[in-house]
Amino acid sequence: MSFRINHNISSINALRNLSLTESVVAKSLERLSSGLRVNRGADDPAGLVISQNMRAQIGGIQQAVENAETATAMVQTAEGAMNEIHNLLNGIRELAIHAANTGSNDAVMLAADQDEIDNAIATINRIAAQTQFGNKSLLDGSSGVTGTTSLSTVSFMDATDATVAGTYAITVTTAAAQAVTTGGTAQTAVLGQTETLTINGVDIALAAGLTQNQVITQINTYNSSTGVTASDDGSNNLVLTTDAYGSNIDLSAVSNVAAAADTTGIGTTALTEVGVDIAGTIGGLAATGRGTLLTGDSGLAIEGLSISTTLAAGAAGSVTVTNNSLVFQVGANKNQTVTIALNAMASTNIGTGVSGNTFNNISEISVLTQAGAQDAIEIIDKAIQQVSAKRGELGVFQKNTLESTAINLAIAEENLIAAESVIRDVDFAMEMARLTKNQILLQSGTAMLVQANQIPQVVLQLLS
Repeated sequence: MSFRINHNISSINALRNLSLTESVVAKSLERLSSGLRVNRGADDPAGLVISQNMRAQIGGIQQAVENAETATAMVQTAEGAMNEIHNLLNGIRELAIHAANTGSNDAVMLAADQDEIDNAIATINRIAAQTQFGNKSLLDGSSGVTGTTSLSTVSFMDATDATVAGTYAITVTTAAAQAVTTGGTAQTAVLGQTETLTINGVDIALAAGLTQNQVITQINTYNSSTGVTASDDGSNNLVLTTDAYGSNIDLSAVSNVAAAADTTGIGTTALTEVGVDIAGTIGGLAATGRGTLLTGDSGLAIEGLSISTTLAAGAAGSVTVTNNSLVFQVGANKNQTVTIALNAMASTNIGTGVSGNTFNNISEISVLTQAGAQDAIEIIDKAIQQVSAKRGELGVFQKNTLESTAINLAIAEENLIAAESVIRDVDFAMEMARLTKNQILLQSGTAMLVQANQIPQVVLQLLS
């Protein structure tokens, strides 16, 4: 045994062990007070990296679930507005059915039906324009597939989810035309006798003594019933022109008196004409013409794309299609999104595409005649079908996409939290056992340090 006082090796050793024990006790206290096994990178570098990535995923998943819930609320807002449009369409259909019962209806009753229909159509347009989620419009077409044309004389009408975004050149090969008929003789004086002019089944009384301008005014008074506008060709010949275009538009006019110099010039033999449908291509691809509407054929990039124009044959500018479908981020990572288009639900956009019908959409329907009421029923049925299809699509999107995604995300979140907890959270039982052991070591180490510091005092006995 050697006796040294400059270096107390036993004390140094006891102090080193005591410091280590104190550090371990401090870490145990930190873990038990924070509940975390990993409080800094030095505690577990690999575990910190893994758990931080998991925390980012968990936070992203939680936000994605909130996004899906917000998207559900938005979809329900749009679907609720469509439900009201459905109710209005059902009411319009009942009015059209009533108007079709011409055997017991008079002109006043038909006019009342038409007034109520017009009011309901105006309400549909208002719902389509004003339905919003926050400040985002849902049913005005801005949240679906939209288009703009390069010419003011060409109007973008509609597009579907199947329409591919892009710019397409428009070419008209056959111009749309109205049905037009001209009286066989000119009216050079006032009417010599009272006559009844029948246009498209509507009887128009023309009193004796009317000038041609008065005849034209009287005929145009019935425009809402006949769909025909009268004019003068500049040579005192009466010209009758349908307001609508297309091969499904008929014009029939006949007078109940023999043609003479002082009559309307229509004569007792019925003059009949039909309009002409537009024909042409969009982007060089096949399109179907109906009236002034040119619509892309199915299976093509322009499927469902419709434009309207009365331009003559030739180039008609271009149309640019933009897909503004609603995009929802329903995942924790890049490009984990779902989309749905909400096309316009205004009256001009529903009840479209019915072949052989006088009307092109809900906004045009008139029930003032038997034929008009029958065609209106068909148009209304198509509108109901279109709104139903979109409501069904929204329902599937909400149930199978949004709600299922939210459930799946909740399961993923639960499992990630469990995995992250294994890496980062402290095991209290194990840590308490470790703390108890190290507290005992801390106490014994302190006692041994005291003993080690007393060893050099033995040297004093050698000096006495």
